[in-house]
Amino acid sequence: MFRRQVVRLVGILVVSVAAAALTLLWDNQPLLGLDLQGGVSVRLTASEPATEEMLDQTVEIIRNRIDALGVAEPEISRTVDGVMVSLPGVDDQERALELVGTTAELRFRPVCEVLPVAIAGTRGSEGSGNMAADPFASCNLVRGGTIRPATGDDGLTPPEADLAEDFVILGGSGTGSTGGYRYVLGPTVLTGDALEDADADFIDFRWQVGVTLKKGAAGIDAFNDASARCFRGDESCPLLQGYTNGLIAIVLDGEVITAPQIRASAFERDRIVISGSFEKREAEDVALALRYGALPVELVAENTRVVSATIGQDSLDAGIVAGLVGLLLVALFIVGYYRLLGLVALASLAVSGSLLWSIVAHLGTQSGLALTLAGVTGIIVAVGVSVDSNVVYFEHLKEDIRDGRTARSTVDRAFPIAFSTIVKADTASLIGAALLWWLTVGAVRGFAFYLGLATILDLVATYFFMGPMVRVLARTSWFARRPSLFGLPASGAVFRPEPKASTP
Repeated sequence: MFRRQVVRLVGILVVSVAAAALTLLWDNQPLLGLDLQGGVSVRLTASEPATEEMLDQTVEIIRNRIDALGVAEPEISRTVDGVMVSLPGVDDQERALELVGTTAELRFRPVCEVLPVAIAGTRGSEGSGNMAADPFASCNLVRGGTIRPATGDDGLTPPEADLAEDFVILGGSGTGSTGGYRYVLGPTVLTGDALEDADADFIDFRWQVGVTLKKGAAGIDAFNDASARCFRGDESCPLLQGYTNGLIAIVLDGEVITAPQIRASAFERDRIVISGSFEKREAEDVALALRYGALPVELVAENTRVVSATIGQDSLDAGIVAGLVGLLLVALFIVGYYRLLGLVALASLAVSGSLLWSIVAHLGTQSGLALTLAGVTGIIVAVGVSVDSNVVYFEHLKEDIRDGRTARSTVDRAFPIAFSTIVKADTASLIGAALLWWLTVGAVRGFAFYLGLATILDLVATYFFMGPMVRVLARTSWFARRPSLFGLPASGAVFRPEPKASTP
């Protein structure tokens, strides 16, 4: 039994020290949120009345665009008449705001070539793109090397070079039939302005996407012109190996969302169907992308606010000072009241703090999890939760000794009872944190996450460090001879039976 306690104690110490050492070795650091490292916050308001569905779709499109920027932990929420966006640590703030609020163009481009991922990176070089003013320019120009689309390090055309009139190399959206391919595309032949509607339909026992185009030269006429070229395999939309007809790629925000074959030379504007191996969700996603390819509402930027790093650093410094002062007061109280057991409580707090710091630093470096001021608050609140766990155990020890048990005998008996109480109390905190995470957004979710994480680590430290450490100390001669050094009563109460009443 005692050996098991020693194994637990040594194990948690090794894990906590190793985690701290690896954090320093790998130079992992917490990623600070908007309120701590600065950034930009903007309120975008719809210029015209918008439905809840339109605003929800707007939030989703903006979130996808920000993810492409590589911004960690952005805060995006829907307001009554628009969207609130907060971007921490953005260097190029103007570009970020432009990307967030712009109504991106949905483009139809003929497919010149389909390349596997491994081959796509070998075509072109950065900055070598050439203009192709003719929307039906020959794909032979790019396939023969006369025109080389501009590409970046990943072999794809970068966003700033993705111009409607150029040849480009774009990747698939990562889902469905376009995932895993790169597409060499010709100049744009049609934009999203030509679309009137799109819906996912279950036709002939499979999911398909029905498209309705607008009337006139800018709608169905332009599409039929491109369709005729792709159907017969024109140089502007050639027949590719493995396909019976030419392909037209539908592109949104620099990604090919679908690239259907053109199986007719002309279509009716309300009878265009994109078929393929769609799952229900894929078909719905394609239909949504077509319907709301651009933002469904025009947004106007209002109340753009730049949060400086100085203000964020001041907030962080104030939070750290508040935490240290609170920790010092707690340390003085618990050591003054529980003596050596108080030092055990502080050591348990140090173990859980080491693990917490390592996890937060790892998630910030590897997964982009940001630490906000609300998160710091959650951690500070969790310090109280951790100290409470120690107090529960220590008070059980004192009560058992007052009931007449020896200090050593009460250690093993009190811990299971106390730990059961600690689990129940921490479970209540975890339920609260889970509800806050589920029902709220933004900074409150950060508070809930860090409170929940710190509470779980408190349970770990209590079970693997605090309990075994007290059991190890209970084996010393001081624990038995001088319990007052551990904040425990010197002796238990003595039971004295009441005298019996005399009978006449």
